[in-house]
Amino acid sequence: MLEHGSGGRRLSELAYERLEELIVTLRVRPGAVVTETELMRLTSIGRTPLREAVLRFSAQGLMSALPRRGVRVNDISQAQCMTLLATRRVLDRLIASSAARRATRQQRAALQTCTSAIRKAAERDNLEAFLRADHECDLILDEAAANPFASQALAPLHVHCRRFWYTYRHNGDLVRAARLHSTLITRVARGNEERAARASDDLIDYLEEFLRTTIEL
Repeated sequence: MLEHGSGGRRLSELAYERLEELIVTLRVRPGAVVTETELMRLTSIGRTPLREAVLRFSAQGLMSALPRRGVRVNDISQAQCMTLLATRRVLDRLIASSAARRATRQQRAALQTCTSAIRKAAERDNLEAFLRADHECDLILDEAAANPFASQALAPLHVHCRRFWYTYRHNGDLVRAARLHSTLITRVARGNEERAARASDDLIDYLEEFLRTTIEL
């Protein structure tokens, strides 16, 4: 099992990534109470970096510590998701336009690689690969935008959205979602701030449409 060492910072990031994937793919379901030992087994990561990751999730409102019991994975209602998307619209637009303006050549190349991964995952109807590529794109966009306040606010919103999509995936159009993501990322990579912001709005429009359809079913 991985534990803290000279790469302690890296291990806490890895723990966070693995916990996020467990939450998004419902291997740890909303409302579930899990012990530290169970999380160590599921992530194959040691106690110290795992605790650091859990603290981050707790600060973001995605987990709640339960003394002597473990942690509970928090959920939000479908109705709250619409408010979440309204918040995402503002922050995503800011990140997209800032990244289009500030991204380095290496970051723009990395975004194009992510775009290819997203399209290929959608063509194969591989939702988990799609969500991993989407998450990787978010990380690059956050780094390029250089706005830690917006990025920190967005992180839990993206987790909730990815989990919602995974839960109701049969109602979604993965190819359409991939096309919208690809357009956004390509416009950021090309440095067009205004078009990147509009593409961000288009993606949120689709997510709101997906949410309304799901709620009405």
